[in-house]
Amino acid sequence: MSKAHPPELKRFMDKKLSLKLSGDRHVQGILQGFDPIMNLVIGEYVEMATSGQQNNIGMVVI
Repeated sequence: MSKAHPPELKRFMDKKLSLKLSGDRHVQGILQGFDPIMNLVIGEYVEMATSGQQNNIGMVVI
């Protein structure tokens, strides 16, 4: 089995990101951390609903 190479996300640390996830979900937040298998820690996580509503969640791991 080959080792996972760490994602090159250092330049995005502590910056606001806009992410499109599976299931047509759109979220925004600040990248707080990540690991070699692409788990992301996102702070100030806001889910953007299709109706235009914004749900403030806080900190999550994706």
